[in-house]
Amino acid sequence: MPLTLDQLNTASPAEFVALLDGTYEHSPWIAERAAARRPFATVAQLKRTLVEVVRQASRDEQLQLIRAHPELAGRAMVSRTLTAESTHEQRKAGLTQCTPEEFDTLQRLNAQYNAKFGFPFILAVRGPRGTGLDKSEIIATFARRLDNPIDFEFAEALRNIHRIAELRLNDKFGCEPQLGHLVWDWAERLAEHSEPGYAERGELTVTYLSDAHRACAQRIAHWMRADCGFDEVDIDAVGNVVARYHPERGGLAKYLLTGSHYDTVRNGGKYDGRLGIFVPMACVRELSRQGRRLPYGVEVVAFAEEEGQRYKAVFLGSGALVGQFDMRWLDQADAEGITMRQAMQRAGLCIEDIPKLRRDPKRYLGFVEVHIEQGPVLNELDLPLGVVTSINGGVRYMGEILGMASHAGTTPMGLRRDAAAAAAELALYLERRAAAVPDLVGTMGILEVPHGSINVVPGRCRFSLDIRATTDAVRDACAADVLAELDRICLRRGLRHRIEETMRAAAAPSDPVWQQRWERAVQALGLPVHRMPSGAGHDAMKLHEILPQAMLFLRGQNAGISHNPLESITSDDAELCVRAFQHLLDHLCAELS
Repeated sequence: MPLTLDQLNTASPAEFVALLDGTYEHSPWIAERAAARRPFATVAQLKRTLVEVVRQASRDEQLQLIRAHPELAGRAMVSRTLTAESTHEQRKAGLTQCTPEEFDTLQRLNAQYNAKFGFPFILAVRGPRGTGLDKSEIIATFARRLDNPIDFEFAEALRNIHRIAELRLNDKFGCEPQLGHLVWDWAERLAEHSEPGYAERGELTVTYLSDAHRACAQRIAHWMRADCGFDEVDIDAVGNVVARYHPERGGLAKYLLTGSHYDTVRNGGKYDGRLGIFVPMACVRELSRQGRRLPYGVEVVAFAEEEGQRYKAVFLGSGALVGQFDMRWLDQADAEGITMRQAMQRAGLCIEDIPKLRRDPKRYLGFVEVHIEQGPVLNELDLPLGVVTSINGGVRYMGEILGMASHAGTTPMGLRRDAAAAAAELALYLERRAAAVPDLVGTMGILEVPHGSINVVPGRCRFSLDIRATTDAVRDACAADVLAELDRICLRRGLRHRIEETMRAAAAPSDPVWQQRWERAVQALGLPVHRMPSGAGHDAMKLHEILPQAMLFLRGQNAGISHNPLESITSDDAELCVRAFQHLLDHLCAELS
């Protein structure tokens, strides 16, 4: 019989430890400490408590926990002395049926890893969906993580241990994240569509109105109609896939608007944007299967474009909904000379209808968006969900410092007019200035010496500035200080500079009421509320201009990396995200009744 929370909550301390035996490898002390924190209202709360016990343990205790785990395909597996749980996991990943070459590779990697870190390589080999990684993925991850710094890898080992424990607890409780699996599977299937030149290498690239992009739109529309039970599904004049689930009869005529984008960066990940489409789709699917209507409608929009990869325009999908589609963009040409107008015509879109896409705010309750975090914060905190307080406002510049190119051997240090050294000095100033203020970030992502040579003092250096903050005032104060410092550096070094502002986007603070709704939804799952800004831009920034908005972040795996093939989520985290969205819908029903 599956374990229940009632059993755990009413068990004696010794019984509690026995019931959780095997969750953490040879480490009963974790359950012993967690027993004092009962009762647990949800399995998610139990999982989080176990994580907190480990996080609060000493470094020596954490190291002992890591060392309690066996090597992958190691001596314990060969001698058949693994625990039942480890045996099951390694068998599921095929590690008990390695070829001689695979076994030799794993032994070599084990030896290198132990020599560098002093503890065994830990990987949750059942993977993000719980069905098992294949051996090539395991070996590739093993090799990649050998390059990590020691402290990072120590934390990564603990994160994988928590994932192993999560899957073992699922087995004990007989719970399966079915809705999380659904979201995960949709993402996998949509990722089958990628553009030529990338698809052949197994890379995901979907840019605006390419064949792969149009195939994605058709597949999303099909799932919305056939699988989810939306009442209306259409592809609009800019390529957005728009689905509506009508309110109950006699209910409000208003709708809750939600969604995200389905285009990708080149060689990107499977969840950026797409997660925010699939999570509300899963919620509507459940409502439809239950024959349940809400006192308001739900409109899910899969925005056609957010990334700005094919044309020099961004937020084409969400911008159209707020009346900000610039018709001059239609004459922009891509790298192959195809204008946006031509691409739209080939896709069968009705350009004349674009102005009609603007939404009337009076018909909507607000806009909410779910998104993968695209950063390391939640991963570092071992938290699956975070509530967004504001989407950072940003400003970007492209600049160039002009000095004098001269011979590297004959020009004394005090007589140089080194443009690159000035740019480096500015980069360090920006780093210090941004680090001094919470939630302010500054980056010089481009530093380029045109026609540079190893034996020439750089006479020119091109650079970029990207400054973001939760408020426009903080962002602008930093930008003013950095530009003033640029003037001072150039004056002191006898240099000139030119600089151009290329982008400015206003900060989008979350609506307090909607943010609180997300917070209550997270609390209902038994999880702590972590509030955080978003450093990346999102479609919610555009909808913010006409509607109250708030966002929920989902933890990314692999240190939260995004815009990268390593972008990953677990189906357990996706399940929590869907459940949080369902709680938000239910709380909203109660408020409106």
